[in-house]
Amino acid sequence: MRERRATLLLLLLLGSLPLVLIQSVGSGIVDIGFTDSLLALAHGAGLPVATPDPQHQLILNAIRWPRTLLAALVGACLAMCGAAMQGLFRNPLADPTLIGVSSGAAVGASVAIVLGATLLAGLSEFVSGYLGGMSGVLNAYLISLFAFTGGFMATLLVYRLGTSSHGTSVGTMLLAGIAINALAAAITNAFSYVADDVALRRITLWRMGSLDGANWQSVTIAATLMTAVLLCLPRYSNALNALLLGESEARHLGVPVERVKWQLIAWTALGVGVAVSVSGVIGFVGLVVPHLVRLMIGPDHRSLMPAAALLGAILLVLADSVSRTVAAPAEIPIGIVTALLGAPFFISLLLQQRQRMLLQ
Repeated sequence: MRERRATLLLLLLLGSLPLVLIQSVGSGIVDIGFTDSLLALAHGAGLPVATPDPQHQLILNAIRWPRTLLAALVGACLAMCGAAMQGLFRNPLADPTLIGVSSGAAVGASVAIVLGATLLAGLSEFVSGYLGGMSGVLNAYLISLFAFTGGFMATLLVYRLGTSSHGTSVGTMLLAGIAINALAAAITNAFSYVADDVALRRITLWRMGSLDGANWQSVTIAATLMTAVLLCLPRYSNALNALLLGESEARHLGVPVERVKWQLIAWTALGVGVAVSVSGVIGFVGLVVPHLVRLMIGPDHRSLMPAAALLGAILLVLADSVSRTVAAPAEIPIGIVTALLGAPFFISLLLQQRQRMLLQ
C-alpha cells in the first residue's frame, strides 16, 4: 500500500512540475499568461505553431526561463540534500545547514562583497597571467566562487572536528556544526559592521536569498554540478534505510558506514554549496520538504529522495513566482517567502505530531 502511494505521489509530482514551470515563466511584471507561455515554448522547440509576441519571447528566453530553471534546480537540490542529512542524523528535524555549509557560504560572500575591489585586483592579475581569458568569468562570479569556497571549507572543518581514529561521530559532528555556525555568523556580522552602506545592503539581500541574477551561463554551471548531486545521492538510499536502524545494525547488514558518512557529507556540501552560491541563503526547503514527503509516503529513501527533489523544485518555483508578483513592481527576496510559508506550516506539523503523541 505504501509503495503504491509513493508511486502515485511521484507520478503526480512529475506531471505537476512542467505545469508549474510554464505557469511561473508567465508570471511577473509583464503578465504573459499560461497559453502564451506554452505557445512560446512550442515555438522555441521548433513546432509548427503561430509566432509568439517578440517582446514576450525575449522576456521568456533572457529572464524568465533561466530564473525559473535555476529555482527548480536549487529547490530540488536543497530538498534532496535535506533528506540525506535527516537520514544520516536519524532526525527529521535536521537540515543541510547543520554541517555549516550555508553559514560558511555567507562568510565567503561577505568577504567578496566587502573586499571585492581588492580581491578582484589581485585575483584578476593572477588569472590573467595563468588562465588568460578567464578573468571576465571571475569578475562576474566572484561572490558565487567565494560563497562556494566558504561553504566547502566550513563543511570540511565540521567533518574534521567530528572525525577521530574511531570513525566519524554524528553527534560530535552535529555539535561541531552548531559551533561553526555560530562562529561563521559572528564573522559575517563583523563584515556587516565594517561594510559601507552599499556593501551592507548587498550582504543583507544575499543572506535573504534571491534568484534575480540568474542567466543561462549561471544556470549551465549550476546545472552541471547539481545534476551530478541529484543523480548520485539516490544511490545511497539503501544505506540510509539501513542507518535508520542504527550504525551497528547497518554494519551488520554490510553497509560501509564510515565511507557512506563522508561521501554523503561531501555530496551534500557540493549540492548545498552550489545552490547557496547562486541563490543566497534560502531556508526551510531542506527542512520542511523531506519531512512533508515522509509524512505522506513513509521513510523509505528509495522513494523519499526523488519525491523530495520534485516537491522541492515545485515549491521553490512557486515561491519565486510569489516573490515576483505579490509586491510588483518590487520584488520580495525568496528567502523571506520560503520562511513565511514554511515556518507556520512546520509549526502546524509539530503541533499535529505532539497531539498524536498525547493521544497514544
